[in-house]
Formats: sequence, C-alpha cells, structure tokens
Amino acid sequence: MKKIGFIGAGNMATAIINGLISNKASKPEDINVFDLDENKLELMQNKGVNTLGSSADVVKNSGIIVLAVKPQNYSEILADLKPCADDSKIFVSIAAGISIDYVRRGLSCDCPVVRVMPNTPLLLGKGASALCPSDNISDRDFDTVKKMFSLSGTVEVISEEHMNQIISVNGSSPAYVYLLAKVMADYAESCGIEYDKVMNLICATLIGSAEMLKNSGDSPDKLIEKVSSKGGTTIAALDKLRDYKFEEAVTEAMKACTNRAEELGKAF
Repeated sequence: MKKIGFIGAGNMATAIINGLISNKASKPEDINVFDLDENKLELMQNKGVNTLGSSADVVKNSGIIVLAVKPQNYSEILADLKPCADDSKIFVSIAAGISIDYVRRGLSCDCPVVRVMPNTPLLLGKGASALCPSDNISDRDFDTVKKMFSLSGTVEVISEEHMNQIISVNGSSPAYVYLLAKVMADYAESCGIEYDKVMNLICATLIGSAEMLKNSGDSPDKLIEKVSSKGGTTIAALDKLRDYKFEEAVTEAMKACTNRAEELGKAF
C-alpha cells in the first residue's frame, strides 16, 4: 500500500489521519506529515506519525499526497513541489475552488489528482465528503482515496463541473445548521428556558430529523406534511418562515457560496 503524506496538519488533515489510524487502515509509521507549525507536528509525533522537514520531503516519501492547505497558499506550495512531482504520485486537493487542472498546471505534471470537498464533522467521524477523480487514476488508487474519507463519514463521487456547487451542500452547510441551532436556542433562552437543556433537545431533533430524511422513505415535502396539522403550531411557524422568504434566502445563500468558490478558482 502506498504511504500517505499530508502537507498541512490542521483540522481536516488531523481528522483524516485519526480515521486512518483508529480504523487500522494505515499504521502511523506509514503516514508522513509536514507543517510549518511545530506544535502541530508535535501532536502528530505523539500519534506515532512521521513528521518530515519539508513539503518536498513528504512528496518524495509518499505515494498519495493530501494538500491540506488554504487555497491562497496553493500557488506557493505547488511551485515548491514541482521538482519532485511525477505521474507516479497521486495528489488529493481539499481546498475550495481549486480545480484538478490548476493542481496539474502548478506541478507541471500530468499526475493523477482527486479533488475533494470534505466538511468539519470529519473530526467526529461523521463527515460528508464529495470526491472527483481525474481520468488517469487507477481504480485501486481511487478506492484508497475514497476509503480515507469514508472512514470518517459518508462519501459521494460527483463530476468536477459540480464541485464548486457541492460546497454549498456539504462543505459550508454545517454553518447553516449551526446558525439555525443558535437562533432556536437564543429564542428559547430569551423565554427563560435553560440553554443547555434547549441545546440538548435541538441536537437530538436535528439528529432524529436527519434519520427520518435518510431512512423513512418519505420525501422532505411529505415529512413536512406529517409534522404539520391544519391550523396548528407548525403551520404557524412555516407560514412565518415563508413570509420572510426562508426558502429563497437559503437558495440565494447557496448561490453566493458557489459564486465565491468560482471567484476563488479564478484568483489562483
């Protein structure tokens, strides 16, 4: 099995590495990491992971390289990696707006690339990741990359034309859920209800609602109908949400997310 390297040891890299180690998919000594932050490297050393002296060292000593850095750092990182990149190396990009073609051009190499949009619940093994492979990656290697992310949650493979759009669906969307939960909790607290108790009920409701969406066999419209009694409290709430154009607001927010991803892609 190819050694897996990580350039960057932030939250996403940590989540993936934890999934690999805890599920015994990789031994710690088969994982290479470099980060400019010595504290992050020390945390990796404590896991038994190999910490290397440069990003180039990670590429030289790994078969699969995860580029776990911010989009604005890609140009510099790819330039550093260009001398040691070749088509035997597989690069995994998890940055918003960065295309497969951009990675290849930056490396001056027709190497296999997998573009991934993960989300932060990977940290708890409950992530949702969208993957798009280049056309020159082997099934075996792509299966290895898919497994890296499926160990920490759900994965779906989509075409690259939709990778910027999918950010609004699973990449940025946890923030929408957190905002909804905050507004609900703040309202309840303003009514004199204990915040901790409210948040416990909200979290259980979100989990249960997700399970209903996934496993009940009913469409979202049908599930809404089942909660809504004529003249009841839910209808009153839904009517007010529609008065304030809730559905349009969410749609426009998702469009704004996609547009920003497109802008990021053009900027680098």
